[in-house]
Amino acid sequence: MTTRRFAAFSLPLLVLLGSALIRAQSPTPPPPPAAATPAPPSQPSEVTLELSRNQKAKIRLAIPKYAAAGFSGAGSAAGTELETTVRRDLDFSGYFEIQGPEQLAALNVSGDLLRDRDVYRSAGNDVLLAGDLREEQGKVVFEGRLFDLKSGQSILAKRYRGSFATARRIGHTFADEVIRYLTGGAGFALSEIAYVSERGKIKEIWLMDYDGGNPRPLTGHRSTSMSPAWDHAGDGVAYTSFVNGPPGVYFAEVASGKKRPLITSGSLNISPSYAPDGGRIAFSRSVGGNIEIFSSDAGGGNLRRLTQSAAIDTNPAWSPKGGTIAFTSSRAGNPQIYLMDEEGASQRRLTFEGSYNDGASWSPDGSEVAYATRRDGRFQIAVTNIVSQETRVITAGPGENESPTFSPDGRKIAFTSRRSGTKQIYVMDAADGANVRQVTTAGSNDMADWSRPK
Repeated sequence: MTTRRFAAFSLPLLVLLGSALIRAQSPTPPPPPAAATPAPPSQPSEVTLELSRNQKAKIRLAIPKYAAAGFSGAGSAAGTELETTVRRDLDFSGYFEIQGPEQLAALNVSGDLLRDRDVYRSAGNDVLLAGDLREEQGKVVFEGRLFDLKSGQSILAKRYRGSFATARRIGHTFADEVIRYLTGGAGFALSEIAYVSERGKIKEIWLMDYDGGNPRPLTGHRSTSMSPAWDHAGDGVAYTSFVNGPPGVYFAEVASGKKRPLITSGSLNISPSYAPDGGRIAFSRSVGGNIEIFSSDAGGGNLRRLTQSAAIDTNPAWSPKGGTIAFTSSRAGNPQIYLMDEEGASQRRLTFEGSYNDGASWSPDGSEVAYATRRDGRFQIAVTNIVSQETRVITAGPGENESPTFSPDGRKIAFTSRRSGTKQIYVMDAADGANVRQVTTAGSNDMADWSRPK
C-alpha cells in the first residue's frame, strides 16, 4: 500500500536498509475517544433536492456560522473546533462549493430559515447546513441539519453529545453523514493515516487524522521503524522494525499500543501488506541474499514463497478485492511494477514507461495502481489502469514525489514530496493531482498508508 524505494543489494545490507532500500520509550497509547451518541430525528419521506450520485458538478452548500450558547472557556474551544472540523472536512472532500460565514455576511437574513431560504438561493446555493452548539453538564452538544433550499424541507438531522475531547471526532462523523446523504458515497473524514516520522535521528510509526490533525506516535522502539500497513479492520498496523536487530515484521494495536513480532526469522523481512480479509500477509524476505515475495497467515505462520527469480522482487501490495498482488521487480533490468495472483502464478509486467517504477498502491475498487515513476530524472506519481494499462502522471514540478496511497473512497491520494525542502506528506486529487494540500510539518515524514474503508 505504501511506496518503499527499491534498491540493489550490492552494499552491506544494514546500510541499504537504513538509506535507500525502502526509503526510508514506548508511547502511552492515546485513550479511545468517548463515543458520541447520534440521535437522529425522523426524516421526511420526500425531498425535492435533485442531486445525482455520479454528478461531477459541485454541490453548492451554504454554511452560516453555527448558533452557540452556554459555553465555558473549554467548551467554547471545543465548539469552535467542531464547527471548523465540519467545514474543513466538507471542503476537503471536493464534493462541494461552499459559502461560509464570510461569504454569507453580506446577505440580509433574519435567522428564520423559511423566510431566508430564497435569500440563500439567490446567492447560488442549493443546500444549507445549519448547526446549533451548546454545553450540557461538561459535554458538548451539537445538532446539525441540512435543508433543501428549493423546498425548504429538512433533509438530514443529527444530534451528538460527547466530551470536549471528542469534538473533532463528532465533526468528522457529521461531515461523513452529510457526504453520504448528498452523494451516496462514503466520506473519509473518520479515516486515519499511518506514516513514518523522523524526529531527531529516530524513525517511528505515527498516526494522524486524514487532514494531518491529531498526530501521535504509535511505536516507541527508539530503533528504525518503517513501512506501515493497516490491517483489514483498521485496528492495528503491521510495520518493519530493526528493534531486535535484523529487520522484521511487527504489529501494533492502535487502541492499546500493544506490540508483538509477526515475522522475525531469517536475516530480513520487510514491507508487509495485508490481504483484504486480513487472513494473510504478503512481505519481502531474503533468500540466500536475494529478495523474494512471501506470504504468511496473519500471525506469521505458514510461510509460502510466491516469487522465484534471480532479480530482486519486493514491495508487495495486495489488491483490495483479493486475488492479485502488485510488486516491484528488477527482472527487466530496472525496477518495474508487476502483477501476480495471490499464490504467485501468472506473473506479468504492468508498467513500461519510466526508467524506475516502484511502490504500488491500489485504488479501493481495484481498477488502478498508483506508484512512483522516474521521468526525466525526477520521481513523480503515476496511476495506471490495470486493464487498459492507460497511465497518467499526476504530479509535476520540483521536488521528488513518492509513496502514494489512496483514500478510502479513491478520490484522493496522499504522497511524500520534497518540494518544501524536507520530506512531508501531501494530499491531492487522485484524478489529476489538483488541490494539493500539505498535511505534515513537524520533522521529516514519509511512507503514508491510508486506512481502509470501514
